[in-house]
Amino acid sequence: MEEQLALIKQGCQEIIREEELKARLERSLATGKPLRVKAGFDPTAPDLHLGHTVLIQKLKHFQDLGHQVIFLIGDFTGLIGDPSGKSETRPPLTEEEVKANAATYERQIFKILDPEKTLIDFNSRWMKPMAAQDLIRLAARHTVARMLEREDFHKRYHSQTPISIHEFLYPLIQGYDSVALKADVELGGTDQTFNLLVGRDLQREYGQEPQVVITLPLLEGLDGVQKMSKSLGNYVGIDEPAGVMFGKIMSISDTLMLRYYGLLTDITPGALAQLKEDLSIGVKHPRQVKEDLAVELVARYHGRAAAAQAAREFAQIFREKGLPEEIEEESYTVSNTIPLTRLLVKTGFSPSTSGARRLISQGGVSIDGAKVTDIDVELPAGSNFLLKVGKRRFKKIILVSQ
Repeated sequence: MEEQLALIKQGCQEIIREEELKARLERSLATGKPLRVKAGFDPTAPDLHLGHTVLIQKLKHFQDLGHQVIFLIGDFTGLIGDPSGKSETRPPLTEEEVKANAATYERQIFKILDPEKTLIDFNSRWMKPMAAQDLIRLAARHTVARMLEREDFHKRYHSQTPISIHEFLYPLIQGYDSVALKADVELGGTDQTFNLLVGRDLQREYGQEPQVVITLPLLEGLDGVQKMSKSLGNYVGIDEPAGVMFGKIMSISDTLMLRYYGLLTDITPGALAQLKEDLSIGVKHPRQVKEDLAVELVARYHGRAAAAQAAREFAQIFREKGLPEEIEEESYTVSNTIPLTRLLVKTGFSPSTSGARRLISQGGVSIDGAKVTDIDVELPAGSNFLLKVGKRRFKKIILVSQ
């Protein structure tokens, strides 16, 4: 039991409650009955990214320990739109969009999970047959006051930002999923804590033993600040070509590299501590450590041969473009976009906006190897790129959304 608990706790943010998890593990070992471990994913975009895999990796840990893993596709909740962390009502998806996205999820998760040991379910299975009076009875088991304890709802209520009634249904339905599945454990990101606890409450209401809640950290995107998200453009998709994935991972900061090691690989806490020490005293070079990470992650989703090829191509591109081994990295916070001319001044590449315009018009500025010809170009928040001025001046730029 202690060995199981150690693997489960690795990389977790919080376990509610750990003593309950211990009791369930002991019971499972005594009876031979595996725990039912659930994680839900709304098919809001067609591709899964590395941020999603933090949860999927933990599901794999439970699977390796012999427990029943349930990958729940929220095709019904996806029609509502998860309001977690949102400052305004999220537009719901159409049923066609949800179905198309769900189909890609089924294929992608088996790059990590064992298809023979994974139960895929859809919450439309029990929600669509639910009659109106059943939904009203479900809603009667929770209060508006309790809903407004949730941070994002609380902020929106006090700032007089509209909250639609259907958004209150989302935590209720997610919680009811745990009732329908008789979940022993539910996994989720830290932004899902409230919803996961609703599941515990509803299981008590329906006479079930409340599930153990395990939260995992949210993975920062390539900008190193905001949660990885396709809408922010700071993501690494697990279905992206091997070369693209490799290049994106090589673009992250050294600090974020260690974060990715801890959340995306099977490295032990002791080995991660040793890696940090080796980097701090110069035993290992950050570039090589980052390349090892890129190879490991690309190999996981595309195979060892593709990872080796991506590494060779990446090294060749750097040699051909004459890029230095070490490139200074700078990040800037912007609201929506920033003019390239202003960025050139901020980076110190130009003393003035007029000088920046001359640099661009003379063909002296490139972004990710492409020469910029538009003097008025604006660069979006959430992007990161290699900025080159002249022949030998480089900076890696990360634009963080305000």
